[in-house]
Amino acid sequence: MNLLHWSYMKRHQVKALYDTFPNSPVIFRKIKSYYFIYYVEWSPLDQPVHTPDLEAMELLLNREFNHEDNYLGRKNELTDYS
Repeated sequence: MNLLHWSYMKRHQVKALYDTFPNSPVIFRKIKSYYFIYYVEWSPLDQPVHTPDLEAMELLLNREFNHEDNYLGRKNELTDYS
């Protein structure tokens, strides 16, 4: 999967298109210091989007914005009870 195009939207959102789902724009919102999928405008022209696809999309967009370390560290923040 490759990120084809992204653009800024209102309210700190980003719209992105991916080569495996070219007809289904993905809307991201920024949470803390990384981007998370808010929703997918799924098109019947594309195959169904599954959880591994969503995770790959998040990783690619965060890598594009140099937030990959923050994105990968998000689970540690959620489970670190110390």
